Amino acid sequence: MMELRHLRYFCAAAEELNLTRAAQKLFIAQPPLTRQIKQLEDEIGATLFIREARGLKLTPAGRYFLDHARQILDKVAATVAGTRQVASHGKQVFGIGFVPSIFYGQLPRLVRRLRQNKNVEIVLKEMKTGEQVEALKAGHIDIGFGRLYIDDSEVEQELLFNERIIAALPAEHPLATGPVSLSQLANEPLVVYPSGSGPNFADIMQGLFANQALKPNPVQQVNDVQTALALVASDLGYTLVPEQVKRVTREDVVFRAITGSDATSPVLCSRRREPPNAVMRLANLILSELVSQKQQDPSLL
Repeated sequence: MMELRHLRYFCAAAEELNLTRAAQKLFIAQPPLTRQIKQLEDEIGATLFIREARGLKLTPAGRYFLDHARQILDKVAATVAGTRQVASHGKQVFGIGFVPSIFYGQLPRLVRRLRQNKNVEIVLKEMKTGEQVEALKAGHIDIGFGRLYIDDSEVEQELLFNERIIAALPAEHPLATGPVSLSQLANEPLVVYPSGSGPNFADIMQGLFANQALKPNPVQQVNDVQTALALVASDLGYTLVPEQVKRVTREDVVFRAITGSDATSPVLCSRRREPPNAVMRLANLILSELVSQKQQDPSLL
């Protein structure tokens, strides 16, 4: 019968790709490790490693099993840690993952209301949407807020609302007096965000200009909104941000609507596909109220 030790032994062997080093890492002798790996392969009915002269090589089945074995071990570790925390504090831990640009809007209201329940301890973790999905599957967080759609059978995503994209400009910029068009912005220096393998905010920015046959003028790449706004304040250029970012009050930065464009960025909630517990039901109820308020009054951020 497969046990957790089989998963730990397998992961060590898969990470080292050498049974001798893996055995040393596990503080056991090599022959028992070899037997445990063979037992695991027999139990699964699949070859996980190809034995080569220089060491081990994962088979396609082995690579697949490694991904899921890590998730199982992470889930067990998170469960143990959470259980200890509940035992020591008498509270249920509720982990929330978020991308920074979400935290300027309604997320703080959700956190404040959840914290009114004295039996719940809220843990906030800043992470990208893809990282949130992996953290959900591993049990490190319970709910995530991001802007990218991730296709994963173990995680469900709910569109809360679409948020307008606006321009952030230096306060003394000639275009800072009113709404601006993309054609006006195209020749101005632009502070951009890094692109990646999947759809992201950088792609949305590029798409805005491409849809109007315009080419932006990027001058600096940054990883987060706060750094982008700091560079805007330094008069390095302008940037594009989701509307709720205008909650950030800086005397040296102004936020302006973009005319001739209906570009938006989604605000998504990610959860594990499982029956909700009491805290999740409360979080869902609060979220429903906040989204309903925004639908009734779109000016709410």
